[in-house]
Amino acid sequence: MIRFLLSSLLILIAASASAQDRRPSHCIAIADAAPGLKYLHRASYREPLPDYTVRLHYIAHASFLIQTQGGLNAVTDFTGFIGNTDLIPDVVTMNHAHDTHWTANPDPAIAHALKGWGAFGQGADHHLDLGEMLVRNVSTDIRSQFGGEETRGNSIFIFEVAGLCIGHLGHLHHEPNDAQYAAIGRLDVVMAPVDGGYTVPQATMIRILKRLKSSVVIPMHWFSDLGLRTFVDGMSESFDVIRVGGPSIEVSLATLPKRPTIFLLRPAWLRGRE
Repeated sequence: MIRFLLSSLLILIAASASAQDRRPSHCIAIADAAPGLKYLHRASYREPLPDYTVRLHYIAHASFLIQTQGGLNAVTDFTGFIGNTDLIPDVVTMNHAHDTHWTANPDPAIAHALKGWGAFGQGADHHLDLGEMLVRNVSTDIRSQFGGEETRGNSIFIFEVAGLCIGHLGHLHHEPNDAQYAAIGRLDVVMAPVDGGYTVPQATMIRILKRLKSSVVIPMHWFSDLGLRTFVDGMSESFDVIRVGGPSIEVSLATLPKRPTIFLLRPAWLRGRE
């Protein structure tokens, strides 16, 4: 009996150590929306957040502010300017297909400036655990100058926070392959470039988003209301559409819509007194 108990204890210890050595992702599991609860809503980026809630503020072009209830601030496709504000993000992510998606000189006060590329063709590998937020990436290819290609030159950044998986597709130039889809996992929220030319054709982006089956889709990287409307028309059979009328929404597992929904945000720079 004693030998059996000792053996069981050793198995439990080994299993615990193995679990701690893993780099787990919660994005593979599909999050079920709780029935009968409110949809997402707008709020100022200065206001405190409820528990288990994340705020998304569309700053400009492909830049979003992602805020946690505990006070972490992340900015995607960071260009060095987010508005007339004294806010210094804890983490910024960048891609370098164009200079509207990165800066060579991020503020040294930013603790974590994550490039979505590495040495030419080698890509990047990020797995940043900030306690309340985990930031990781999946590399994809981009078109380089003069018709070439840079393997692993773009990163899809994924933010795991408050039980949610939030993905930013960056400057995506091709549909992910099966291995990349598997690495991305289940995204509850996705920010998607819908310009239809500089990144991928709109038909390709629609196919990508239908496969991802995210509960919340936020279009970004659009250059005209006409182009945005064309994208929405192509998605309307499978997705509901909500015109938020402002730059921000709050989202939690409890408020995910039952049917996949496009949330149309109007970008706005951050301002210090908001």
